[in-house]
Amino acid sequence: MFDRLRRLLGLPHSQPTVTDAQWRRVETKLPFLDYLDPVDRPRLRNMALQFLASKQFHGAHGFELDDDMLLDIALQACLPVLNLGLEAYAGWVGVIVYPGDFAIPRREYDEAGVVHEYDADALGEAWDGGPVLLSGVGDGSRADGVNVVIHEFVHKLDMENGGVDGLPRLRPGMSRQTWADTFSAAYEVFCDEVDQGLETRIDPYAAEHPGEFFAVVSEVFFEAPHVLQGRFPQVYEQLVLLYGVNPMLRANSPAGGIA
Repeated sequence: MFDRLRRLLGLPHSQPTVTDAQWRRVETKLPFLDYLDPVDRPRLRNMALQFLASKQFHGAHGFELDDDMLLDIALQACLPVLNLGLEAYAGWVGVIVYPGDFAIPRREYDEAGVVHEYDADALGEAWDGGPVLLSGVGDGSRADGVNVVIHEFVHKLDMENGGVDGLPRLRPGMSRQTWADTFSAAYEVFCDEVDQGLETRIDPYAAEHPGEFFAVVSEVFFEAPHVLQGRFPQVYEQLVLLYGVNPMLRANSPAGGIA
């Protein structure tokens, strides 16, 4: 399995060989990759192989990870950094995959200073300096515009220059002020809509925190770009600049499959 045992033991490993048939089999389950320019597909595949060679994968509770699952994760993880580089994921090595939802211990203080401890169900979590935790990968159950893998790896991207605050390391030429103004305005509008119980077409979880808003709209950017461009066109344009891809160019073409 892509030298998984050798990686777990810390031994040297070789880059895995993937057949064209296997690439196609995995990518068929990730139809949003069709939004990429065709010339970017080989670059994404190559980066995915580099990613697999640089990280350690573990199945939680005895969960068996097969080659297709590993490719599935790697392709999605590399999509946000295709034009940023794998160095954005430096400083940590672990990816832990659960067969389903998992519980994470939480601790909160109320206004009186009383500590409340509880277990919260989660689909994924990214730890600053630590591993990425994922669930349900490769089961084909993704909803439109919802992608746990992209979400958690965007958090890792966000952490590159500090905590999860919705402000990643921007590409040269991008304006930090424009990014902050654009995302702050959109986040405020979105939170108001969620508070009013309005239909947002974007996961309401994005209202939890500016960092969650960045991760969720990034999911939508890659999976359902027409939704994000229609709802928050200025946010969409900032993500085009950050990620260096424009999914709507293909989404609006016959090959993209969206009218």
